[in-house]
Amino acid sequence: MLTYNIIQAIILVLLGLATLYIFIFSVAGLFYRQPAIANTRIFKKIAVLIPGYKEDDVIIEVARLALLQQYPKDCFDVVIIADSFQKETLVALKALRIKLVEVSFEKSTKSKALNSAMASLSANYEIAVVLDADNVMAMDFLSKMNSAFASGYTAVQGHRTAKNTNNSWAVLDAVSEEINNNIFRKGHRVLGLSSAIIGSGMAFKYDYFKSLMSTVTAVGGFDKEIELKMLSEGHTIQYLDDALVYDEKIQKSDAFGNQRRRWLSAQFHYFKRDFLYALKDLLLKGNVDYFDKAIQFIQPPRILLLGAVLFFGFGFPVLNTVLDIQNNFFIGWVAVIICCVSALLISIPFKFFNIKTLSALAGLPKGMFLMLVSLLKIKGANKTFIHTKHSANIQVK
Repeated sequence: MLTYNIIQAIILVLLGLATLYIFIFSVAGLFYRQPAIANTRIFKKIAVLIPGYKEDDVIIEVARLALLQQYPKDCFDVVIIADSFQKETLVALKALRIKLVEVSFEKSTKSKALNSAMASLSANYEIAVVLDADNVMAMDFLSKMNSAFASGYTAVQGHRTAKNTNNSWAVLDAVSEEINNNIFRKGHRVLGLSSAIIGSGMAFKYDYFKSLMSTVTAVGGFDKEIELKMLSEGHTIQYLDDALVYDEKIQKSDAFGNQRRRWLSAQFHYFKRDFLYALKDLLLKGNVDYFDKAIQFIQPPRILLLGAVLFFGFGFPVLNTVLDIQNNFFIGWVAVIICCVSALLISIPFKFFNIKTLSALAGLPKGMFLMLVSLLKIKGANKTFIHTKHSANIQVK
Protein backbone atom coordinates (compact mmCIF):
# COMPACT_ATOMS: atom_id res chain seq x y z
CA MET A 1 0.00 0.00 0.00
CA LEU A 2 2.97 2.32 0.41
CA THR A 3 3.57 2.33 -3.35
CA TYR A 4 -0.12 3.05 -3.95
CA ASN A 5 -0.06 6.01 -1.55
CA ILE A 6 3.12 7.39 -3.10
CA ILE A 7 1.57 7.25 -6.57
CA GLN A 8 -1.58 8.94 -5.27
CA ALA A 9 0.47 11.64 -3.55
CA ILE A 10 2.51 12.36 -6.69
CA ILE A 11 -0.62 12.68 -8.85
CA LEU A 12 -2.31 14.87 -6.24
CA VAL A 13 0.69 17.21 -6.01
CA LEU A 14 1.09 17.50 -9.80
CA LEU A 15 -2.59 18.19 -10.41
CA GLY A 16 -2.69 20.45 -7.36
CA LEU A 17 0.14 22.63 -8.61
CA ALA A 18 -1.37 22.90 -12.10
CA THR A 19 -4.72 23.79 -10.57
CA LEU A 20 -3.20 26.33 -8.18
CA TYR A 21 -1.52 28.06 -11.13
CA ILE A 22 -4.75 28.61 -13.07
CA PHE A 23 -6.72 29.39 -9.90
CA ILE A 24 -4.41 32.24 -8.89
CA PHE A 25 -4.53 33.86 -12.31
CA SER A 26 -8.25 33.26 -12.84
CA VAL A 27 -9.05 35.08 -9.58
CA ALA A 28 -6.60 37.86 -10.49
CA GLY A 29 -8.35 38.21 -13.85
CA LEU A 30 -11.52 39.30 -12.06
CA PHE A 31 -9.68 42.49 -11.00
CA TYR A 32 -8.52 43.39 -14.51
CA ARG A 33 -8.96 47.01 -15.52
CA GLN A 34 -8.30 48.30 -19.00
CA PRO A 35 -5.03 50.29 -19.03
CA ALA A 36 -5.55 54.02 -19.25
CA ILE A 37 -4.75 54.91 -22.85
CA ALA A 38 -5.48 58.39 -24.13
CA ASN A 39 -6.83 58.89 -27.64
CA THR A 40 -4.37 60.53 -29.99
CA ARG A 41 -4.72 62.53 -33.20
CA ILE A 42 -1.33 61.32 -34.40
CA PHE A 43 -1.97 58.35 -36.66
CA LYS A 44 0.84 55.87 -37.11
CA LYS A 45 1.27 53.99 -40.38
CA ILE A 46 -0.04 50.44 -39.90
CA ALA A 47 0.50 47.28 -41.93
CA VAL A 48 -2.30 44.76 -41.42
CA LEU A 49 -0.61 41.48 -42.32
CA ILE A 50 -2.99 38.63 -43.23
CA PRO A 51 -1.22 35.43 -44.30
CA GLY A 52 -3.40 32.73 -45.79
CA TYR A 53 -2.83 29.24 -47.14
CA LYS A 54 -5.52 28.01 -49.57
CA GLU A 55 -8.04 30.34 -47.91
CA ASP A 56 -10.00 31.13 -51.09
CA ASP A 57 -13.35 30.65 -49.34
CA VAL A 58 -12.89 33.45 -46.81
CA ILE A 59 -10.08 35.79 -47.81
CA ILE A 60 -11.97 38.15 -50.16
CA GLU A 61 -14.64 38.96 -47.57
CA VAL A 62 -12.00 39.29 -44.83
CA ALA A 63 -10.04 41.74 -47.00
CA ARG A 64 -13.14 43.81 -47.75
CA LEU A 65 -14.08 44.05 -44.08
CA ALA A 66 -10.51 44.95 -43.10
CA LEU A 67 -10.67 47.95 -45.43
CA LEU A 68 -13.65 49.36 -43.50
CA GLN A 69 -11.63 50.29 -40.41
CA GLN A 70 -12.45 53.61 -38.76
CA TYR A 71 -8.91 54.80 -39.29
CA PRO A 72 -7.49 57.23 -41.88
CA LYS A 73 -7.35 55.35 -45.18
CA ASP A 74 -3.89 56.65 -46.05
CA CYS A 75 -2.51 55.48 -42.70
CA PHE A 76 -3.01 51.73 -43.07
CA ASP A 77 -2.52 49.05 -45.67
CA VAL A 78 -4.19 45.65 -45.73
CA VAL A 79 -1.54 43.19 -46.88
CA ILE A 80 -2.86 39.82 -48.04
CA ILE A 81 -0.11 37.20 -48.19
CA ALA A 82 -1.44 34.63 -50.64
CA ASP A 83 0.01 31.14 -50.48
CA SER A 84 -1.48 28.64 -52.97
CA PHE A 85 -4.57 30.71 -53.82
CA GLN A 86 -6.67 30.08 -56.93
CA LYS A 87 -6.29 32.41 -59.90
CA GLU A 88 -9.88 33.68 -59.59
CA THR A 89 -9.22 34.62 -55.97
CA LEU A 90 -6.06 36.52 -56.89
CA VAL A 91 -7.92 38.45 -59.60
CA ALA A 92 -10.66 39.43 -57.14
CA LEU A 93 -8.09 40.52 -54.54
CA LYS A 94 -6.22 42.66 -57.06
CA ALA A 95 -9.43 44.61 -57.65
CA LEU A 96 -9.47 45.71 -53.99
CA ARG A 97 -7.51 48.55 -52.37
CA ILE A 98 -5.03 46.19 -50.79
CA LYS A 99 -1.43 45.10 -51.19
CA LEU A 100 -1.21 41.54 -52.48
CA VAL A 101 1.95 39.53 -51.87
CA GLU A 102 2.00 36.15 -53.60
CA VAL A 103 4.27 33.54 -52.04
CA SER A 104 5.09 29.91 -52.66
CA PHE A 105 7.16 27.56 -50.55
CA GLU A 106 8.14 23.93 -50.67
CA LYS A 107 7.02 23.76 -47.04
CA SER A 108 4.59 26.52 -46.11
CA THR A 109 4.68 28.22 -42.73
CA LYS A 110 3.16 31.38 -41.33
CA SER A 111 6.58 32.73 -40.37
CA LYS A 112 7.91 32.33 -43.93
CA ALA A 113 4.87 34.12 -45.32
CA LEU A 114 5.22 37.04 -42.91
CA ASN A 115 8.95 37.38 -43.55
CA SER A 116 8.48 37.33 -47.33
CA ALA A 117 5.79 39.98 -47.13
CA MET A 118 7.79 42.34 -44.93
CA ALA A 119 10.84 41.91 -47.16
CA SER A 120 8.79 43.10 -50.14
CA LEU A 121 7.06 46.06 -48.47
CA SER A 122 8.68 49.45 -48.95
CA ALA A 123 6.42 51.80 -46.95
CA ASN A 124 7.65 53.15 -43.62
CA TYR A 125 5.27 51.35 -41.32
CA GLU A 126 5.30 51.94 -37.59
CA ILE A 127 2.92 49.18 -36.43
CA ALA A 128 2.47 45.61 -37.66
CA VAL A 129 -0.90 43.99 -36.99
CA VAL A 130 -1.05 40.22 -37.56
CA LEU A 131 -4.32 38.46 -38.31
CA ASP A 132 -5.37 35.00 -39.40
CA ALA A 133 -7.11 34.63 -42.75
CA ASP A 134 -10.52 34.24 -41.07
CA ASN A 135 -10.16 37.14 -38.60
CA VAL A 136 -12.42 40.19 -38.68
CA MET A 137 -11.40 43.29 -36.74
CA ALA A 138 -13.91 45.40 -34.85
CA MET A 139 -14.21 48.73 -36.67
CA ASP A 140 -12.18 50.61 -34.04
CA PHE A 141 -9.45 47.97 -33.66
CA LEU A 142 -6.70 49.93 -35.46
CA SER A 143 -7.60 53.14 -33.62
CA LYS A 144 -7.25 51.39 -30.27
CA MET A 145 -3.93 49.85 -31.29
CA ASN A 146 -2.67 53.22 -32.50
CA SER A 147 -3.47 54.79 -29.13
CA ALA A 148 -1.76 51.91 -27.32
CA PHE A 149 1.47 52.31 -29.28
CA ALA A 150 1.34 56.07 -28.77
CA SER A 151 1.57 55.19 -25.06
CA GLY A 152 4.88 53.45 -25.67
CA TYR A 153 4.06 49.74 -25.87
CA THR A 154 6.19 47.37 -27.93
CA ALA A 155 3.64 44.57 -28.32
CA VAL A 156 -0.10 44.39 -27.69
CA GLN A 157 -2.45 41.43 -27.82
CA GLY A 158 -6.03 42.25 -28.72
CA HIS A 159 -9.09 40.43 -27.43
CA ARG A 160 -9.69 37.54 -29.80
CA THR A 161 -13.25 36.32 -29.43
CA ALA A 162 -15.67 34.03 -31.21
CA LYS A 163 -17.02 34.95 -34.62
CA ASN A 164 -19.44 32.03 -34.43
CA THR A 165 -21.13 29.72 -31.93
CA ASN A 166 -23.17 27.76 -34.46
CA ASN A 167 -22.57 24.28 -33.05
CA SER A 168 -21.41 22.59 -29.87
CA TRP A 169 -17.74 22.41 -30.92
CA ALA A 170 -17.73 26.12 -31.72
CA VAL A 171 -19.30 26.91 -28.33
CA LEU A 172 -16.71 24.83 -26.45
CA ASP A 173 -13.90 26.43 -28.46
CA ALA A 174 -15.31 29.91 -27.78
CA VAL A 175 -15.58 29.21 -24.05
CA SER A 176 -12.04 27.84 -24.01
CA GLU A 177 -10.74 31.00 -25.67
CA GLU A 178 -12.41 33.24 -23.09
CA ILE A 179 -11.09 31.13 -20.21
CA ASN A 180 -7.60 31.56 -21.60
CA ASN A 181 -8.19 35.29 -22.05
CA ASN A 182 -9.01 35.62 -18.37
CA ILE A 183 -6.16 33.46 -17.07
CA PHE A 184 -3.28 34.14 -19.45
CA ARG A 185 -4.05 37.71 -20.43
CA LYS A 186 -6.18 39.53 -17.86
CA GLY A 187 -4.88 37.64 -14.83
CA HIS A 188 -1.26 37.93 -15.90
CA ARG A 189 -1.50 41.67 -16.50
CA VAL A 190 -3.15 42.22 -13.10
CA LEU A 191 -0.19 40.51 -11.42
CA GLY A 192 2.35 42.48 -13.44
CA LEU A 193 3.27 39.78 -15.96
CA SER A 194 2.98 39.89 -19.73
CA SER A 195 -0.11 38.89 -21.60
CA ALA A 196 0.17 35.72 -23.64
CA ILE A 197 -0.03 36.25 -27.40
CA ILE A 198 -2.14 34.00 -29.61
CA GLY A 199 -0.72 34.22 -33.12
CA SER A 200 -3.37 36.63 -34.41
CA GLY A 201 -5.16 39.77 -33.29
CA MET A 202 -1.79 41.05 -32.10
CA ALA A 203 0.32 44.10 -32.91
CA PHE A 204 3.99 45.10 -32.64
CA LYS A 205 6.31 47.97 -33.34
CA TYR A 206 6.95 47.30 -37.00
CA ASP A 207 10.74 47.49 -37.17
CA TYR A 208 11.09 45.42 -34.02
CA PHE A 209 8.67 42.78 -35.32
CA LYS A 210 10.42 42.61 -38.68
CA SER A 211 13.79 42.11 -36.97
CA LEU A 212 12.34 39.58 -34.53
CA MET A 213 10.62 37.54 -37.24
CA SER A 214 13.82 37.29 -39.26
CA THR A 215 15.21 35.06 -36.48
CA VAL A 216 12.19 32.73 -36.32
CA THR A 217 12.68 29.15 -37.46
CA ALA A 218 9.37 27.67 -36.25
CA VAL A 219 7.21 25.56 -38.53
CA GLY A 220 4.36 25.61 -36.03
CA GLY A 221 3.95 27.91 -33.05
CA PHE A 222 5.86 30.93 -34.34
CA ASP A 223 4.00 33.05 -31.78
CA LYS A 224 5.47 30.93 -28.98
CA GLU A 225 8.98 31.51 -30.31
CA ILE A 226 8.68 35.28 -30.58
CA GLU A 227 6.92 35.45 -27.21
CA LEU A 228 9.83 33.73 -25.47
CA LYS A 229 12.38 35.89 -27.27
CA MET A 230 10.55 39.07 -26.30
CA LEU A 231 10.29 38.11 -22.65
CA SER A 232 13.92 36.98 -22.50
CA GLU A 233 14.84 40.48 -23.73
CA GLY A 234 12.78 42.07 -20.98
CA HIS A 235 9.87 43.38 -23.08
CA THR A 236 6.33 43.48 -21.69
CA ILE A 237 3.33 42.40 -23.75
CA GLN A 238 0.19 44.45 -23.08
CA TYR A 239 -3.42 43.28 -23.44
CA LEU A 240 -6.40 45.33 -24.60
CA ASP A 241 -9.66 43.65 -23.68
CA ASP A 242 -11.76 46.12 -25.67
CA ALA A 243 -9.75 45.77 -28.91
CA LEU A 244 -11.81 43.00 -30.49
CA VAL A 245 -10.90 40.57 -33.24
CA TYR A 246 -13.49 38.00 -34.25
CA ASP A 247 -12.09 34.54 -34.90
CA GLU A 248 -13.79 31.52 -36.45
CA LYS A 249 -14.23 28.73 -33.93
CA ILE A 250 -13.79 25.04 -34.67
CA GLN A 251 -16.65 23.36 -36.55
CA LYS A 252 -15.72 19.67 -36.37
CA SER A 253 -14.12 17.28 -33.91
CA ASP A 254 -11.25 16.34 -36.24
CA ALA A 255 -10.28 19.99 -36.62
CA PHE A 256 -10.44 20.36 -32.83
CA GLY A 257 -8.00 17.47 -32.40
CA ASN A 258 -5.59 18.62 -35.12
CA GLN A 259 -5.50 22.18 -33.84
CA ARG A 260 -4.82 21.11 -30.26
CA ARG A 261 -2.15 18.64 -31.35
CA ARG A 262 -0.31 21.45 -33.10
CA TRP A 263 -0.56 23.72 -30.07
CA LEU A 264 0.53 21.06 -27.60
CA SER A 265 3.51 20.05 -29.72
CA ALA A 266 4.71 23.65 -29.98
CA GLN A 267 4.34 24.20 -26.24
CA PHE A 268 6.31 21.11 -25.27
CA HIS A 269 8.99 21.93 -27.84
CA TYR A 270 9.56 25.42 -26.46
CA PHE A 271 9.34 24.31 -22.84
CA LYS A 272 12.17 21.84 -23.42
CA ARG A 273 14.17 24.41 -25.35
CA ASP A 274 13.79 27.37 -23.00
CA PHE A 275 13.18 26.09 -19.48
CA LEU A 276 16.81 26.03 -18.34
CA TYR A 277 17.52 29.41 -19.95
CA ALA A 278 14.42 30.84 -18.24
CA LEU A 279 15.47 29.37 -14.90
CA LYS A 280 18.92 30.90 -15.31
CA ASP A 281 17.40 34.30 -16.11
CA LEU A 282 15.13 34.02 -13.08
CA LEU A 283 18.03 33.31 -10.73
CA LEU A 284 20.55 35.75 -12.21
CA LYS A 285 18.35 38.57 -13.53
CA GLY A 286 15.07 38.15 -11.67
CA ASN A 287 13.23 37.72 -14.98
CA VAL A 288 9.96 36.31 -13.62
CA ASP A 289 8.10 36.97 -16.88
CA TYR A 290 10.35 34.71 -18.95
CA PHE A 291 10.33 31.94 -16.36
CA ASP A 292 6.54 32.10 -15.97
CA LYS A 293 6.14 31.71 -19.73
CA ALA A 294 8.33 28.61 -19.79
CA ILE A 295 6.33 27.14 -16.90
CA GLN A 296 3.10 28.09 -18.65
CA PHE A 297 4.04 25.92 -21.63
CA ILE A 298 4.17 22.78 -19.49
CA GLN A 299 0.72 23.41 -18.02
CA PRO A 300 -1.85 20.82 -19.16
CA PRO A 301 -4.64 22.22 -21.35
CA ARG A 302 -7.57 23.35 -19.25
CA ILE A 303 -9.98 20.76 -20.65
CA LEU A 304 -7.46 17.97 -20.02
CA LEU A 305 -6.69 19.29 -16.53
CA LEU A 306 -10.38 19.32 -15.69
CA GLY A 307 -10.79 15.77 -16.95
CA ALA A 308 -7.79 14.53 -14.98
CA VAL A 309 -8.87 16.30 -11.79
CA LEU A 310 -12.38 14.86 -11.98
CA PHE A 311 -11.15 11.37 -12.90
CA PHE A 312 -8.53 11.08 -10.18
CA GLY A 313 -10.33 13.34 -7.70
CA PHE A 314 -13.32 11.02 -7.60
CA GLY A 315 -11.49 7.80 -8.53
CA PHE A 316 -8.90 7.73 -5.77
CA PRO A 317 -11.32 8.43 -2.86
CA VAL A 318 -13.69 5.73 -4.15
CA LEU A 319 -10.80 3.29 -4.56
CA ASN A 320 -9.53 4.18 -1.09
CA THR A 321 -12.94 3.34 0.36
CA VAL A 322 -13.25 0.08 -1.54
CA LEU A 323 -9.76 -1.01 -0.48
CA ASP A 324 -10.41 0.26 3.06
CA ILE A 325 -7.28 2.40 2.93
CA GLN A 326 -7.07 5.08 5.59
CA ASN A 327 -5.16 8.17 4.44
CA ASN A 328 -5.41 11.94 4.56
CA PHE A 329 -5.80 12.58 0.83
CA PHE A 330 -9.57 13.10 0.78
CA ILE A 331 -9.45 16.77 1.80
CA GLY A 332 -6.71 17.39 -0.76
CA TRP A 333 -8.80 15.91 -3.58
CA VAL A 334 -11.84 17.92 -2.57
CA ALA A 335 -9.78 21.12 -2.53
CA VAL A 336 -8.27 20.43 -5.96
CA ILE A 337 -11.68 19.69 -7.50
CA ILE A 338 -13.24 22.83 -6.04
CA CYS A 339 -10.33 25.06 -7.10
CA CYS A 340 -10.18 23.64 -10.62
CA VAL A 341 -13.90 23.91 -11.30
CA SER A 342 -14.05 27.36 -9.69
CA ALA A 343 -11.09 28.65 -11.72
CA LEU A 344 -12.79 27.67 -14.97
CA LEU A 345 -16.27 28.87 -14.01
CA ILE A 346 -15.19 32.35 -12.89
CA SER A 347 -13.21 32.75 -16.14
CA ILE A 348 -16.26 32.22 -18.35
CA PRO A 349 -18.09 35.43 -19.38
CA PHE A 350 -21.71 35.64 -18.19
CA LYS A 351 -23.01 35.59 -21.77
CA PHE A 352 -22.05 31.91 -22.01
CA PHE A 353 -24.16 30.88 -19.03
CA ASN A 354 -27.11 29.72 -21.13
CA ILE A 355 -28.90 26.66 -22.48
CA LYS A 356 -26.70 26.57 -25.59
CA THR A 357 -23.54 26.22 -23.52
CA LEU A 358 -25.19 23.69 -21.24
CA SER A 359 -26.09 21.62 -24.29
CA ALA A 360 -22.54 21.90 -25.63
CA LEU A 361 -21.19 20.45 -22.38
CA ALA A 362 -22.48 17.09 -23.56
CA GLY A 363 -19.52 17.05 -25.95
CA LEU A 364 -17.01 17.79 -23.20
CA PRO A 365 -16.07 14.13 -22.56
CA LYS A 366 -15.30 13.69 -26.26
CA GLY A 367 -13.25 16.88 -26.16
CA MET A 368 -11.29 15.53 -23.20
CA PHE A 369 -10.67 12.29 -25.07
CA LEU A 370 -9.51 14.15 -28.18
CA MET A 371 -7.12 16.21 -26.07
CA LEU A 372 -5.70 13.05 -24.55
CA VAL A 373 -5.25 11.52 -28.01
CA SER A 374 -3.61 14.76 -29.20
CA LEU A 375 -1.21 14.59 -26.26
CA LEU A 376 -0.18 11.08 -27.26
CA LYS A 377 0.36 12.09 -30.91
CA ILE A 378 2.26 15.36 -30.52
CA LYS A 379 5.68 14.02 -31.51
CA GLY A 380 6.87 15.92 -34.55
CA ALA A 381 3.65 17.92 -34.95
CA ASN A 382 5.53 21.20 -34.56
CA LYS A 383 7.74 20.21 -37.52
CA THR A 384 4.81 19.76 -39.88
CA PHE A 385 2.52 22.46 -41.23
CA ILE A 386 -1.03 21.58 -40.12
CA HIS A 387 -3.63 23.72 -41.87
CA THR A 388 -7.06 24.44 -40.37
CA LYS A 389 -9.50 25.23 -43.17
CA HIS A 390 -12.04 27.99 -42.54
CA SER A 391 -15.65 28.31 -43.69
CA ALA A 392 -17.12 30.83 -46.10
CA ASN A 393 -20.56 30.95 -44.47
CA ILE A 394 -19.42 32.11 -41.02
CA GLN A 395 -20.45 35.68 -40.23
CA VAL A 396 -19.65 37.86 -37.23
CA LYS A 397 -22.46 37.56 -34.71
